[in-house]
Amino acid sequence: MITQLRGRLVEKNPTYVVVDCNGVGYLCHISLHTYGLLPSEELITIYTHLSIKEDAHTLFGFISKIEREIFRLLISVSGVGPSIARTMLSSMTAEEIQQAIASGNVALIQSVKGIGAKTAQRLILDLKDKILKTFDLEEMPLAGHNTNKEEALSALEVLGFTRKISEKVLDRIIKTEADLTVEQLIKKALKSF
Repeated sequence: MITQLRGRLVEKNPTYVVVDCNGVGYLCHISLHTYGLLPSEELITIYTHLSIKEDAHTLFGFISKIEREIFRLLISVSGVGPSIARTMLSSMTAEEIQQAIASGNVALIQSVKGIGAKTAQRLILDLKDKILKTFDLEEMPLAGHNTNKEEALSALEVLGFTRKISEKVLDRIIKTEADLTVEQLIKKALKSF
């Protein structure tokens, strides 16, 4: 199995790269996240996963081992193939996927193109324990799976408000409007005090 490639980046596109390793060019399908972090025309190392099917051997490339591991976990779930897994990694970072699965955030997972409610629930059911065990996320607050809330909470504390009161105010705001930016959360919280 081909597990990594180290060579010269010959071609770079949003969906694939070609890496020249001692005269042999390997085509690797990549996520948009990997595309954004790859350098141009330099020596690179890319971590790979080889998908073997009856009619094709397809190489998928990743900027980090964690992204590759998340990809492998995703394709281990029934109904999630390499194409959907790559779409997920293009829509969300590996860390966001870990947090969404660990916190049971069906809506966030379902927001990825090609993933319905049943597949999102199956992903959470099948991978939650593996994600928590593999990536050591036990201490992550599952109830408040909102990173914007945490950032807003920290900002309010810096501004002199107590954590308990700030948390209650933010929870009230998030119940009515879930998709607010950190800045919007802070502004609304300041008006609520």
